[in-house]
Amino acid sequence: MALQCGIVGLPNVGKSTLFNCLSNAKAQAANFPFCTIEPNVGVITVPDERLNKLAELVHPARIVPTTVEIVDIAGLVKGASKGEGLGNKFLANIRETDAILHVLRCFDDPNVVHVDGSVDPVRDKEIIDTELQIRDLETVDSRMSKVQKQAQTGGDKQAKLTCEVLVRYKEALEQGRNARTVSFDTKDEQKVSRELFLLTDKPVLYVCNVDEASAVNGNAYVERIREAVKEEGAGILVVAAKVESEIAELDTYEERQMFLAEAGLEESGVNRLIRAAYKLLDLETFLTAGPEEVRAWTYRKGSKAPQCAGVIHTDFEKGFIRAEVIKYDDYIKYGSEAAIREAGKLGIEGKEYVVQDGDIMHFRFNV
Repeated sequence: MALQCGIVGLPNVGKSTLFNCLSNAKAQAANFPFCTIEPNVGVITVPDERLNKLAELVHPARIVPTTVEIVDIAGLVKGASKGEGLGNKFLANIRETDAILHVLRCFDDPNVVHVDGSVDPVRDKEIIDTELQIRDLETVDSRMSKVQKQAQTGGDKQAKLTCEVLVRYKEALEQGRNARTVSFDTKDEQKVSRELFLLTDKPVLYVCNVDEASAVNGNAYVERIREAVKEEGAGILVVAAKVESEIAELDTYEERQMFLAEAGLEESGVNRLIRAAYKLLDLETFLTAGPEEVRAWTYRKGSKAPQCAGVIHTDFEKGFIRAEVIKYDDYIKYGSEAAIREAGKLGIEGKEYVVQDGDIMHFRFNV
């Protein structure tokens, strides 16, 4: 299940620095535009404290966390929709991702040049939004020219519905609003909107890259972004990329914890960012625990037990009989599977069971 989050932003906002911290795969963080042309893909471990807690009880041979893919996409400039800079490549790369981490520069530093000469995160956000909106508008217009005739002449219900969805998107985009600000009530409309794959409809998290002093509480730039995005229902995360890169260079877990404590942070911004990306992709984790391994598995939120069984192996889904489910909190409370069975806390679930984040699963199947 290779769902990807794309990291985007104007040149020199701290994108590659953050990406390097996330993946420890060093993209060249050079201080000039377009040092990232081929998108760098990092397969990043999702931090999950539950695995360590379970391992203390089960003593497995190994712990296997789950991962999420993050792609560092080349810096965009004004006019990308017309092919400026690396525009076309940028737009093609972003189309392939499932969600967007939009990095905004919220720090002053005379040594790091800003591509537009001054620091203004709201303007930066709007530059990228505009480029994506122009491309979306082209998509909407070209689709409209195809379905309009069918809707008017043939009495085609589906074409009529598609046309209505396109009109609403067109209105929003022409007003300079992102597609994600438009919401639809019926399932049919939602289905049509998903199938358009509009760039500004992808879920987004705004990552405000601040200086060290603002790492805990943010700053005035962050507040302006908060105000600017409140209509979109998008999340905001405050990270100091420079601090994160210093943390990434420390060797031991203890040194990192000391560094964080000195900076007044409970956990690193990178960990918060990975978890936020995971959530943004609508992913959750179920766990398996045994003497060989304690392992985290990724599934789409809302999946039922057979689909989750299929994540481990397709045979598990084909021959699914039932799932034995232990709630994570119960496992921690009772300490072993035997004690859980004795307390009557082992759930036996069928094909319709919707798996919950943190469920410890054991699948029965017959092939």
